[in-house]
Amino acid sequence: CSGLIKIRLKFLNDTEEVAVVRPEDTVGGLKSKYFPGQENQMKFIYRGQLLQDQGRTLRSLHITDNCVIHCHRSRAAAATALPDPGTAAPDAGGLPLGAGNLLVPAVMVVLAAVWYLRINYRQLFTAPATVSLIGVTVLFSFLAFGMYGQ
Repeated sequence: CSGLIKIRLKFLNDTEEVAVVRPEDTVGGLKSKYFPGQENQMKFIYRGQLLQDQGRTLRSLHITDNCVIHCHRSRAAAATALPDPGTAAPDAGGLPLGAGNLLVPAVMVVLAAVWYLRINYRQLFTAPATVSLIGVTVLFSFLAFGMYGQ
């Protein structure tokens, strides 16, 4: 099989696939051969450069035997389809609803409950426990203002 070169296609999860191609093959041909039906979603990166010109040959890009092309599957092409307006979620003020955004209010409620107990049942809290509670409250305040403050 003279004239064929092997290219390593490396993915974000550190898996690799070996592609056997000709130097005359184009970037678009490589995408259609190894990613049929996903050509618009695949992005190739070689030596830090995004390979956008689908008509360029591998030889013109100086891709030789055993070179590594980094592959990234984007979801931009899949997201171009318009969502059903009946199932669209209301805008939550720019913050997506998720466990990370619900964790901050939950910790605030727990801290408020512990402060309530500290104020009303002072005898149950030692001096180091009170200092620790103050430290956690200050640290969490910086975290909350950093996430939600402008």
